[in-house]
Amino acid sequence: MTLKIRGAAAADQQSRNVVSKKWTFLFCIGSFCAGILFTSRMWAVPETKGLARTAGAEDERLKLVSDGCDPRLKDVKREPKDVLGEVSKTHYAIQTLDKTISNLEMELAAARAAQESILNGSPTSENLKVSEPPRKRKYRMVVGINTAFSSRKRRDSVRATWMPQGDKRKRLEEEKGIIIRFVIGHSATSGGILDKAIEAEDKRHGDFLRLDHVEGYLELSAKTKIYFATAVALWDADFYIKVDDDVHVNIATLGTTLLRHRSKPRVYIGCMKSGPVLAQRGVRYHEPEYWKFGEEGNKYFRHATGQLYAISKDLATYISINQHVLHRYANEDVSLGSWFIGLDVEHIDDRRLCCGTPPDCEWKAQAGNVCVASFDWSCSGICKSADRIKEVHRRCGEGENALWSAAF
Repeated sequence: MTLKIRGAAAADQQSRNVVSKKWTFLFCIGSFCAGILFTSRMWAVPETKGLARTAGAEDERLKLVSDGCDPRLKDVKREPKDVLGEVSKTHYAIQTLDKTISNLEMELAAARAAQESILNGSPTSENLKVSEPPRKRKYRMVVGINTAFSSRKRRDSVRATWMPQGDKRKRLEEEKGIIIRFVIGHSATSGGILDKAIEAEDKRHGDFLRLDHVEGYLELSAKTKIYFATAVALWDADFYIKVDDDVHVNIATLGTTLLRHRSKPRVYIGCMKSGPVLAQRGVRYHEPEYWKFGEEGNKYFRHATGQLYAISKDLATYISINQHVLHRYANEDVSLGSWFIGLDVEHIDDRRLCCGTPPDCEWKAQAGNVCVASFDWSCSGICKSADRIKEVHRRCGEGENALWSAAF
């Protein structure tokens, strides 16, 4: 009896296990199918999430590219020529922008100068206003010869040597684009005998540029500033030169020298020096504001010596625009140098602009290195220039043919 009962129980347990395995197998298959269905719907429906993941992946890729980590770019090699080409294009674009800014500044300066001319009267004499060609013409350079009321003999000696006269001067302006003028202001008593003498001389030669300025040795810094502002308003030139009336100049050599720097936007050319700051009263070239240059015995910053220097159009325009706020020191060459401190200006030291008188300039000319300017350092010009400049011109001059054959 007991064996029957145990056998029945075992059979019943075996049938339950069979049923349980069948249901387990079916349940697994059902779960698998449900999982596939559910997974397919999850991939098909959430389109926005897919877009978000795509955008995120794109952002990550852009970040990798910007950091130089894009795997596709690892094998790409940049050629040095391509890099140099890009640098060259960038440099050219910067220069073009710089020139555009300079042109706008020049237009502003011209407008201001025209307005001041209308309000205060023209800075030129009546004869100059009649003879000047239209201002829109382009010139190579404007040479301003600094002179004084008492320097009539010096002016005549310059006219007899390196400064063309009459029709030759007009030809120089028309064919070579070179303007040369004696630069002078007015006396303290306007319309006095000194002014009338200059007016008579100008009427005869027509080679003066009259400034709205009261003449005086201690006012040379102001005169220099007004000269550049006036010249850049009257003539559109590549360079503006200031030279003293006791210096010999070879015009053709000056023109070819400046031509080398024509493509540069801001150029300051001359014989650069750094002389001592003289604090002692009563000495020549005394600097009243010596304390601004540090301890006693210090030297000035580098600047061009005052006998002759040249500045490019951009710098002359800068002086014109800012003339009312530019500080003036006692010495005009120091003042000019100080106006360019802090600016992106190229200082060019050319010793041919400060040769000595014969035999120095003569030896250099014989060696094929013709000087631009010659003078005596001991006199800050040619000693007794009214009497000696003809000799200097004979021994150191470039010859008249050099000027007319020169191509600027």
